[in-house]
Amino acid sequence: MTTAVRTYASDVAFTPAVKAIQARRGSREAYGRVEQRGWRTEVDDDLAARLADASSFYFATASADGQPYIQHRGGPKGFLKVLDKQTLAFADYAGNQQYLTQGNLSENPKAYIFVMDYAHRRRVKIWGEARVVEDDEALTQSLMPRGYRARPEQVIVFKIAAWDANCPQHIPQKFDAADVAAALAARDQRIAELEAEVAALKGEKAATS
Repeated sequence: MTTAVRTYASDVAFTPAVKAIQARRGSREAYGRVEQRGWRTEVDDDLAARLADASSFYFATASADGQPYIQHRGGPKGFLKVLDKQTLAFADYAGNQQYLTQGNLSENPKAYIFVMDYAHRRRVKIWGEARVVEDDEALTQSLMPRGYRARPEQVIVFKIAAWDANCPQHIPQKFDAADVAAALAARDQRIAELEAEVAALKGEKAATS
């Protein structure tokens, strides 16, 4: 499969067809300035922090004839790991054994990662190519979150071509159940502490009356 020559990193998404529609709809000039500034092609502190906080993402692939497929991937925060400035990887856990993603990657390496952070209403889009690594026990174990009860079947390694983070428009704000439970527990503990302080003050006042 041939790879198109790109002038800008954003050309991975802004194809000639996309640019033609942008021109017709009046947004080409604005996105031309985006091209000049450049999408990022390496992991920086911002992306590393977002990935370290992510417990979920969507992974898109396509077959050789272009049929798309999107698969959800979840795990403990930070399970999508940074190997180097242009490489991400994660342990691929056993699932329903359809192997659509693996089949697609065997004939078309192009892939896409979409990370949605509902709590902070932000999203990250990452374009690149991916490959499946089987029978590398050392790599697999290095990517397995400690204490996480899942069976890894293989590893998926993702090479970044470009990434971008865009606006929070239309993203509903949602929170993970574990984060909500922790916040409620902290609130209840503080209420208990305040109630104990009030009871102690009442006791002191009654003793001096």
